[in-house]
Amino acid sequence: MRASVLLRLVPLAFALVATCVFISTYVGFSMRTIRVPRWLGLAPKEETRVPKFKCGLRKSCPSDYFAFKINSGAANVVGPSMCFENQMIMSPVKNNVDRGLNIALINGTSGVTLKYSSFDMYSGDPNHLVKFLKEIPEDTLVLVASYDDPGTKLNDAIRKLFSDLGSTHAKELGFRDSWVFLGAKNLKNKSPFEQWLKNVPQQNKYEGWPELLELQGCVPKKVL
Repeated sequence: MRASVLLRLVPLAFALVATCVFISTYVGFSMRTIRVPRWLGLAPKEETRVPKFKCGLRKSCPSDYFAFKINSGAANVVGPSMCFENQMIMSPVKNNVDRGLNIALINGTSGVTLKYSSFDMYSGDPNHLVKFLKEIPEDTLVLVASYDDPGTKLNDAIRKLFSDLGSTHAKELGFRDSWVFLGAKNLKNKSPFEQWLKNVPQQNKYEGWPELLELQGCVPKKVL
């Protein structure tokens, strides 16, 4: 009786061993050669890395466009930043930003930075900004980022000059508003590159200030 039982178990044991060997070999081969679909969320880290484009944009700009990113300041704590064609022009790290309006001028054809400056719009002299804006040369892109308070001393002359650069919201800009803008000298139409967030105490993200704004994209080299 025991012999007959053993004879019956031998084929079963053989089948189990063969199955284990097959599974081990197949699974080992599969894990080495088959890529897990990304949508399963199990792909290796190197396959899910987001490509890095100029200024950290989510996509690459066409060859006849410039890449840019502008961040406004956060309250009166973190200063604004401006990146153009993967070059950081103004930022807290570079220690070349200040409260008020931070402005960079870029050659609209070559993409070369011409000049940058900060203007205190709370206690500074607004005539300095008027002079700066009036002297902007032709074929120039103008990048603007607010920090802390951009609007207290923004007079009608300054608002008109920004409007001539393509701004829609310069005429509304007020105390502690957040504002980012990219315009151009003698732009015929309103610029599509602008964001404005009004200082509303009941809606502000930070105490006394609205949240920071980020403006990024691709601006055509022949925007002018």
